Amino acid sequence: MRTTLMVSLLAASLGLTATCLLIIRISVQQQIHNGLNADLDHSLGTFRNISHQRDTMLSREAALLADLPSLKALMVTQDAQTIQDGSQEFWNISGSDLFVLTSQTGKLFTYSNRGPRLDNALVTRGLQACMAAVDDPCMVSFGPHLYVVSIQPLYFGPPANDSQLGYVIIGYAIDSQLASQVSEAAAAEVTFIVDGTISATTLPATTSADLSSQRQAIDALGTSPRTIQLNHEIYIAAVSTLPAVGQSKVQIVVLKSYDRASEYLRRVNRWIVALGLASLLIGLVLAAAIARTITRPLETLAAGARALGRGDFDYYLSTDGALEVRELSQTFDSMREELRRTHRELIESERLATIGRMASSVSHDLRHHLSAIYANAEFMSLAQTRNEERAELLIEVRDAVQGMTDLIESLLLFSQTSQSLHLACEPLNQLIERTIRIVLQHPESRAIEIQTPNLPHIEAWVDGKKLGRAIYNLLLNACQAARAGSDPPLVLVGISEDDKTIRISITDSGPGVDNAIRQTLFQPFISAGKENGVGLGLTLAQHIAQEHGGEVKLEESQPGRTIFSIVLFKQALDALGRLTPKLATINNLNEQTGTAGSTETKPEFEQP
Repeated sequence: MRTTLMVSLLAASLGLTATCLLIIRISVQQQIHNGLNADLDHSLGTFRNISHQRDTMLSREAALLADLPSLKALMVTQDAQTIQDGSQEFWNISGSDLFVLTSQTGKLFTYSNRGPRLDNALVTRGLQACMAAVDDPCMVSFGPHLYVVSIQPLYFGPPANDSQLGYVIIGYAIDSQLASQVSEAAAAEVTFIVDGTISATTLPATTSADLSSQRQAIDALGTSPRTIQLNHEIYIAAVSTLPAVGQSKVQIVVLKSYDRASEYLRRVNRWIVALGLASLLIGLVLAAAIARTITRPLETLAAGARALGRGDFDYYLSTDGALEVRELSQTFDSMREELRRTHRELIESERLATIGRMASSVSHDLRHHLSAIYANAEFMSLAQTRNEERAELLIEVRDAVQGMTDLIESLLLFSQTSQSLHLACEPLNQLIERTIRIVLQHPESRAIEIQTPNLPHIEAWVDGKKLGRAIYNLLLNACQAARAGSDPPLVLVGISEDDKTIRISITDSGPGVDNAIRQTLFQPFISAGKENGVGLGLTLAQHIAQEHGGEVKLEESQPGRTIFSIVLFKQALDALGRLTPKLATINNLNEQTGTAGSTETKPEFEQP
């Protein structure tokens, strides 16, 4: 019960802890996802706002440059070399990342840019694509380099005169600096990609390299935020395609680290685990306290019940624990006292019943034998009785005396089965042969054939007198059964051994054991189908076998073949042999000191 209670408390604590952890984890995860999605939307909006502000400023700056008379004077020459030499001053004035002067037809006079010099062909092709919408700034890529440019026409005089000299083009680069501005404003990582190549990013070099290798994953993201793993770190990412002119595909990727954002979740998990362990510890303390007040007294009560089942009526019962447990202990103690009283009464009644059965059986058998002796003696005393008749009467008197002797010896052995064994290492085959010769002198064995085919020589530590009596009882029963059978009366005696046991088997040709007494076969005063007999033969044989650490078994019983066996375990016999010198020493000391009583054999083994 204590284990069940502790397991229940632990299971409840674990269940509550796991449930709380799951609920909190799901809630925090949802909150993190919502926050990250909002940050990503905010990042894209921040980029659009910054781009709009810079585009407006860029358009104004381009318009101011287009109105400069000095720049118009330079463009009047329409000489590329002259324009190129004089353009440096105007580029410095513009403060832009890109400065371009072209003819009215789009012919490139000169351009300047910050950073690595651009390819002329790429610049020419990109600007021509932008001139389709001169009034608005446009986004254009020159290879991997991304710019937002504003194009303003240069006129000689008022624009109404339609005396256009060319175009002035300025622009700002979408580079790491711009990406950093957007990243700081939106608290997210920003990457610009042109045709699958990273143009600008705020990611570390190793992470950006991993991002470049996952082009298909980037295309699959879409505008809805999704998870992507870069350099063993999980990000929430969203992609938006930017409106760039030309054939180039320009994308902005906004990423926010889920691992860094979920650091709070990990801290919460650690707290939950710590609280769970604390709850488990508290549960163990509570379980121990409950066990002390409830389960331990109940365990003591259960032990008392088991002791009562073994016949121990004096087992101590604890009076500790809760009120209900103490009441249960008191009730159990009252029941135990009642069972003790009932047990004593049953033992007394069983003893009286046994004495009654024994007295009835013994008195009947003794009267039978005494009547035979008295009647035969009376006939022998008559003068007219012939000598031949007196000899026959003498045989009947001798048989009656033999029967009384057997009865008395059985009663004496039955009362002495707990006395010590007188052990010696004896050949069992010789013991069986001696016992057969004695049985053949009994009247019940007349005309019975007892066979002992090939008895092997087997020695063992036994009490020859007692074991011989057990074999004698089984042989006599076998002779009586063989006489009652329909087949020719025959008794077979055999002995065999294996690694663990020695088996003495006695087989008769009688009708078999009555089904009515098979369950109570070895109880005292149980007999069936016999005119004489007190019913102690099998009981004594079983007791003697048990004293030797063995048993008597009914191996088989059917008409014409019944087998009883005395099974002796070698381990038990060896233990008796080792115990014999010790008992002999104790008996010698008792004789020398005059100590009365006998020493009981208590073998130091358990029956296999």
